[in-house]
Amino acid sequence: MRSSPSKAMRLNQLLKAKIHHARVSYANPDYVGSIEIDHELMERIGIVDGELVHVWAVDHTSRITTYAFGGPRGVVGLNGGAAHHFKAGDRLVIAAFCMSDEPVTPTMILVDENNQFVREMEPFTVHG
Repeated sequence: MRSSPSKAMRLNQLLKAKIHHARVSYANPDYVGSIEIDHELMERIGIVDGELVHVWAVDHTSRITTYAFGGPRGVVGLNGGAAHHFKAGDRLVIAAFCMSDEPVTPTMILVDENNQFVREMEPFTVHG
């Protein structure tokens, strides 16, 4: 008698969190590295210190991956090598992903030019 084949688990890398239109507060190439993000924004969308994040420019073509750490209210700063890709005032999308074998509904927020929370966004629409 043959046993039935088991269904193998398949993990997908899925969007879990996104900050839309963050503004670069500073770019400091002399720091060790990473992106400093307002700790309240990180908490709101579920990004933790040391987590891998993708950082995408809105107004030009730079795209990097780095790790995040929490900072003061309103701050989004690029450090180390990442600072060479962005300048103060640049608009960014910051995204984090997770591995899951089940659907994930991401937490997505829009921030203003001072990196203050404006509203939650609707995932997977062109209007948010």
